[in-house]
Amino acid sequence: MDSTFSFIIEVIGTIAFAISGIRMAAAKRFDWFGAYVVGLVTAIGGGTLRDVLLDAPVFWMQTWWYLAVTGFSLIFVLIFRKSLVKHLRALLLFDTVGLALFVVIGIQKSLAFNYPIWVAIAMGMITGAFGGVVRDILINEEPRFFRKEIYATACLAGGFVYWITWRCGGAEIFQQIACAATVIVLRFLAVRYSWHLPTLKHDND
Repeated sequence: MDSTFSFIIEVIGTIAFAISGIRMAAAKRFDWFGAYVVGLVTAIGGGTLRDVLLDAPVFWMQTWWYLAVTGFSLIFVLIFRKSLVKHLRALLLFDTVGLALFVVIGIQKSLAFNYPIWVAIAMGMITGAFGGVVRDILINEEPRFFRKEIYATACLAGGFVYWITWRCGGAEIFQQIACAATVIVLRFLAVRYSWHLPTLKHDND
């Protein structure tokens, strides 16, 4: 992936995830600094773990842009806080866009480091979902990653579609679009039609 294009995608994903994290912090009545921290962790958490596991330079430590765009995201939420906090669709939109873009970035970066595709798919899921896990813990919510709703599964499905298009020799841009579109469509359909995985129940349930 071209480094400039990769940077643009990562910045857009950072903005989307930061807004989703700040929006949830606002709903919990965090102060401005607390909301910024939650937004930042949401945006960089997955990529940080990915880079540590890949033994790569941690992406947000290479430029101040990621810290800055999180600040811009905070300003955006402050301006439009009533609409963002009130409407759940806003959270779904920003969270899903961030998830999809970061899955693509995680897969591409892992392949660039010559890891096999199964590692790349796992890294895509980690990049997309781990920041949300930390966010939910910080705001004292059960992480979506571990709930029955389609979240991590959408990341895996996107990775699988990426692998199929990759094996078929599709252009790189098509692989990226197909992967991101799969994540986005699955997330919205899951919410719209209440799709979920079976829950693990106790014997006495």
